[in-house]
Amino acid sequence: MGLDAGHVTDPALGLPRTLALRVLGNGVVPQQAAVASTDVVYDLPVMGVLRR
Repeated sequence: MGLDAGHVTDPALGLPRTLALRVLGNGVVPQQAAVASTDVVYDLPVMGVLRR
């Protein structure tokens, strides 16, 4: 998912499995956010919002 190993599953965090899964399920992984941001910015001129 592009996150460091143990990002939410590290035992030192003390998160129960259900909470760790909820945290991962409600988040956007970094690669998805980067692609979405790039796509939006690239498409702005096409949508007439921004001129190149």
